[in-house]
Amino acid sequence: MARLFGRMDIKERFGDAVRAARIAAGLSQEELAMRLDADQAYVSRIEAGRMNVTLETVAAIAEALDVAPRALF
Repeated sequence: MARLFGRMDIKERFGDAVRAARIAAGLSQEELAMRLDADQAYVSRIEAGRMNVTLETVAAIAEALDVAPRALF
C-alpha cells in the first residue's frame, strides 16, 4: 500500500487523530463506541489505522467527540 504524508498513510493519521481527540475528551474506547453505536473492537481498529472509514463515519466520530471533522485529518 502506498504511503502518504511521509511515513504514515491516511488511515494511520486518522486513527492517531481519533485517539488523541478521544483522550482529550476523557473517553475510553468503549465510551466512544457506545456513542457511535458500535463495539470497542471497531474503535480499536480505527485507531490502529486498520479501517477505511466512510465519510458518514468520519462525521459520526467527529460529532461523538465534539470536534470538527477536519480536526481528525
